[in-house]
Amino acid sequence: MSEQTTKPAPGRRDDRSDVSALERNLIERVSVGDIATRAAAQHGDRPALIDGARSLSFRALNEQANRLGAALRGMGLGAGDVVAVMARNCSEMMITYFACAKAGLVCAPVNLGLKGPEIVYCLHDAGARVLIAASDLAAAVAPLPEALPALQRIYWIGADVPNIAKSAGSFEDLLQAGTPQEFETIIHDRDPVQLLYTSGTTAQPKGVLTSHLAVTITALSAALTGAMNRHSTSLALLPLFHCAQLNADVIPLLSVGGTVVLMPGFDTGLVPRLIARHRVSHILLLPMMYAALLQNPDIQNHDLSSVRLARYAMAPMPQERLQAIHALFPNADVMLGSGQTEFTPPTTFQLPSHQLSKAASWGPATVMVQTAIMDEEGRLLPRGEIGELVYRGPQVMNGYLNQPAATAVSFRHGWFHSGDVAWIDGEGVIWFTDRKKDMIKSGGENVASIEVERCLMEHPGVAEAAVVGLPHEYWGEAVAAVVILQPGRQVSEQDLLAHCRERLASFKVPKAIRLVEQFPRTATGKIQKHVLRNELRDIFASSMES
Repeated sequence: MSEQTTKPAPGRRDDRSDVSALERNLIERVSVGDIATRAAAQHGDRPALIDGARSLSFRALNEQANRLGAALRGMGLGAGDVVAVMARNCSEMMITYFACAKAGLVCAPVNLGLKGPEIVYCLHDAGARVLIAASDLAAAVAPLPEALPALQRIYWIGADVPNIAKSAGSFEDLLQAGTPQEFETIIHDRDPVQLLYTSGTTAQPKGVLTSHLAVTITALSAALTGAMNRHSTSLALLPLFHCAQLNADVIPLLSVGGTVVLMPGFDTGLVPRLIARHRVSHILLLPMMYAALLQNPDIQNHDLSSVRLARYAMAPMPQERLQAIHALFPNADVMLGSGQTEFTPPTTFQLPSHQLSKAASWGPATVMVQTAIMDEEGRLLPRGEIGELVYRGPQVMNGYLNQPAATAVSFRHGWFHSGDVAWIDGEGVIWFTDRKKDMIKSGGENVASIEVERCLMEHPGVAEAAVVGLPHEYWGEAVAAVVILQPGRQVSEQDLLAHCRERLASFKVPKAIRLVEQFPRTATGKIQKHVLRNELRDIFASSMES
């Protein structure tokens, strides 16, 4: 309908004159804080969060979020102000998240994998005014007050209140300063509710501002795609400062009345015990975590039959490992979910019918996401052609904080640009080729690093592989690989080169392979390829095959 024809027809007048702005907003808005309100009304004393020996009901979660939201606004924070959180997975993190959502504030969970200067950079960029931190992280927090003039107060999770500048008391003290009544303030659908920083695999992290609407739409979409309901229980062990655990698992599950079992980190022995004890139905792990579980000789002694959905993210897995995971969780669908912070994942999710037939794919787009493939000039390409994967949908970020130029680049041509190279098949299934920045140009040919990595991981002695392009006088870029072997396996670099030569075109075969014990990673397990390139440039310079 054109702008000239939008005048309401007679008898359809939308008269708001007798309704206050707040009343109207409370009736019709999309607010993440209202997820906690509705869940408390519908699910009451059922457990929302299990945190070690503690259990927090939906009613208690909502009450404490109201208290904290009121206390934060009561100290003078205004709409849109940022509250940072530094802690491992714990119930206080989710209380703080929902408190900010109710009070019109922005919650900024801090990536604990960052170094001190990086944390200072993020919190300074965010303009964080309050920090809620775990007391066992006091050493990391100590330098922050002097480096962050905008930071006014620090509150501590735990029994101790460290003697650090700007310490204002405990988390419990802050809770007691608020009231349990519903905190009511105007919140607009596109107001920001969370600020997560990209993992910095290539450069300084960028602050991604995400709205109430984006988080809510993602929660409903993820719950639908993951078949979540009030009888579902998830084991949350990936960090809550990452969008995968926060937006694709915990908030969706709480939205439908399910229970979240919190773990502060991955523990090979504890995971199967918690699955059996709490009859966990949903898990989300990184590929290396599944590999570690499969190596645990005690895991067969635990009842894992309750798991209905075993999701993985971040990296591909070889077919043999996928089949082993299916055997480990006999009643579960084993599926890859993909996405990125800027589009509030998941944006793609494999169908059960594709778990083996198209296991190397990303699956189709989720229900509220539109995908397409675009060339460098902004033209949409037909199915089957390779280009950049672009998105449309309400899950998109508001933008990068304080970086309007970067936001404009990501939003050009009316689509969000993912930076992923991919193609879409006839069923709408997305096949990831590589990150644009990771595509290797060797001898005039494009080499997808992920294809070489998959080839290496098909070798039974390989646990993980990473492939990068390094400057080379003859090739332009040379394909170089680093490999972590399976525990106890004896495989030489020459064995792996021979394996690749049998399966790859000659220009895709690594010019050199190096065996290592670990990769440089972000806190969420992503391999930092820019660090690898710097580390390997000199090491491989003399060993590259021509």
